[in-house]
Amino acid sequence: MTDRQRQAVDLLIDGADVVCLDGPGTVVPDGAIAIAGNRIHWIGPSSDARRLFDAGSTVDGSGRIAMPGLIDTHVHTAQHLLRGKIAEIARRERVKIPIWKNYYIPFEAMLDPDDVHLSALACYANMITVGTTCFAEAGGPHPEEMGRAALEIGIRGFLARSTIDQGEAFPDAMRSSTDRALRANVDLVRQWAGQDRVRAWLSLRQIITCSPPLIRSTIEAARELGTRIHVHLCEGSYEIDYTMERFGKRPAEYVESIGGLGDFLHTAHSTLVSPGELDLYAERDCSVGHCPFNNYHVGPHPLLRMWRRGIRVGLGTDGAASWGSLDIFRAAHAARIGQQAVAGTPLHFHDIMPSEELIRVATNGGAAALGLEAEIGSLEVGKKADILIVECGELDQVPRYDPLFAVAAMTVGRDVRTAVIDGEVVMKDRELLTIDRDRLARELQSRLPDIMERFRSVAN
Repeated sequence: MTDRQRQAVDLLIDGADVVCLDGPGTVVPDGAIAIAGNRIHWIGPSSDARRLFDAGSTVDGSGRIAMPGLIDTHVHTAQHLLRGKIAEIARRERVKIPIWKNYYIPFEAMLDPDDVHLSALACYANMITVGTTCFAEAGGPHPEEMGRAALEIGIRGFLARSTIDQGEAFPDAMRSSTDRALRANVDLVRQWAGQDRVRAWLSLRQIITCSPPLIRSTIEAARELGTRIHVHLCEGSYEIDYTMERFGKRPAEYVESIGGLGDFLHTAHSTLVSPGELDLYAERDCSVGHCPFNNYHVGPHPLLRMWRRGIRVGLGTDGAASWGSLDIFRAAHAARIGQQAVAGTPLHFHDIMPSEELIRVATNGGAAALGLEAEIGSLEVGKKADILIVECGELDQVPRYDPLFAVAAMTVGRDVRTAVIDGEVVMKDRELLTIDRDRLARELQSRLPDIMERFRSVAN
């Protein structure tokens, strides 16, 4: 075939072992991926690619593995600059419990738009460097600044605005009237409806912070707008006590009683779900964001039962403020250990949820949880090109017999060398191409002292 007969494509990833994580479990040794526009056009042997395609640009994947981008199904963008701060406070004084109420929400309340933009730039740049190509924001202040940062960085994601319309203990900057909370959420969804890579959802922070009228009206708005709701649900025992005392039902049972469970509801954590509530999740097709770094401190998360029953569940980090890491590879490793302890070891059942299954939760599961399973989450022709190229030749990764095992069990975020999102190379050989990393570091160094001083005044 002559050069004129070759088909033009925009990008060719050449020479990598391609781990597709598709239904059949396709692995193409010494493979190639041809990308046209923002979609995968072809996957096959590298030797065929050189004969078939004329690429606008080529990424050499020799000796490395290509795989789908990871998906963070629950992150708090605006809390990113608190990474490690609560631990530092705990070394000086007694930390006030609950942390989310006494530190996270007051911190978010004092952030101005520029602070959130800076936090988002740092958060999303961090995500890309550890292999996350898509995120779902839990709901925070100034989400339009998160969206601006996401567009600049080149990451895929869903924005959300925090909603609190009840609870005298919460700062005025975070609490609003029921009507204003609903209107601001609806306006955000409409504002970003024309975008493809970055869009917005409705949000209910949690049942404790949202009045029944706000919950009901948000459910109605989700149906009218054809969008989804991100909510913390069945996260802790305090939430169960709250709904049992006021409504005589457990959290998911209460939401079901007002018509709030459905395929439009994305439930973060869902750690303390009863068997009956798990039945409701399956029947109503709710999705779940399981955050392994946090959830096993609360209770024995039923991830295995959710996954086996076909409940749409992915992994989340809960943001850097919680346990420091935005690395979904590490979250998957933590989930494997957690599920073994919860569901395997008590039955003397070895490796009840192996690493190869958890990497599917992090990709296939995350995509399904966000309603994007037809678009991302696996490497297949026609899907959007969200692709990682990972190193697999370090001493703690060799010998390498099985590429799937390598990405599932031996890879962490810092092994990601190159990231492609929506067909664009956003990181190449660990260099971020969409942002000046040195400038971001200087801005963080310059502005963090003031931000932390303001936080000190509201946290004491």
